Amino acid sequence: MKIHKSVIFLASAIVLSFLATLVEHRLNPYYFQIIIYIGINIVLASSLNLINGFAGQFSLGHAGFMAVGAYTSAVLTTGLFSSVNPLLNIPLFALALLCGGIVAAAFGLLVGIPSLRLKGDYLAITTLGFGEIIRVVVQNLDFLGGARGFTGIPKLSNFFWVFLTAAAVIFTISNLINSTYGKAFTAVRDDEIAAESIGISSTRVKVTAFVTGAFFAGVAGALYAHFVTYINPAQFSFLKSFEIVVMVIIGGMGSILGVIFSAVLLTILPEVLRTMAQYRMVIYSLLLIIIMITRPQGLFARRRFGKHKAILKI
Repeated sequence: MKIHKSVIFLASAIVLSFLATLVEHRLNPYYFQIIIYIGINIVLASSLNLINGFAGQFSLGHAGFMAVGAYTSAVLTTGLFSSVNPLLNIPLFALALLCGGIVAAAFGLLVGIPSLRLKGDYLAITTLGFGEIIRVVVQNLDFLGGARGFTGIPKLSNFFWVFLTAAAVIFTISNLINSTYGKAFTAVRDDEIAAESIGISSTRVKVTAFVTGAFFAGVAGALYAHFVTYINPAQFSFLKSFEIVVMVIIGGMGSILGVIFSAVLLTILPEVLRTMAQYRMVIYSLLLIIIMITRPQGLFARRRFGKHKAILKI
């Protein structure tokens, strides 16, 4: 029986992630941190690409779902973390990641059902408002640390968990978009009225994309929380949502490969420019402007092979 390329990709990613975990302690901590952030940003950008790139929506509240996943998983692991038997921490962390994603998805459903009937700027403002509501609510909850932040989170994220998750997200989104059901995403994106005329429920498709993207953002938040071991509401502000949106736009909306490349580039670039001291963000901004002027469609423009074809077939 012929093995699908996507299965080979996922199996290879699992093996490589495990092998990388065995040698991660030999890496410079600074470089290790950057690599982990790259993996988390790939998850965040890929999940938003499903909403903005493939379903044709425009969400500006992705950091809100990330925050929900981060705080949900942190509450679970700090309350149940076992220092007596470290083997228990593996299934516990897997459960925390899953719960973080599920709660974020529930919030995505809560926001998605009433708001995804909106389009364009209206939807962007609605999702932006949701992200800010989450941040302000968390900031005023004492059991979550309030403005002081949530401390004492066990450091459980490593190469294996982060890049296994990134590979699973890419695998899932690629197969979803290339499936028969996934054609509805691109059909709604390209022409919502035409999609409705052939029996596709655009609201259902958009809510599905929104909830799935929120789930993956929640998992990314859980990975982030268990790497930095301290979270506060300021880490999930509008600026974080905007950073994720930039990754999607620069990479090319609707391009899986482009978004991955953009997540890597925009994670590394600010670190490379640190030697520029106070001019670092000025140069960073100028480079983004140059990219958008020269490649307004993104670094990896969405190509079409037929009417509704996904970019990357793994």
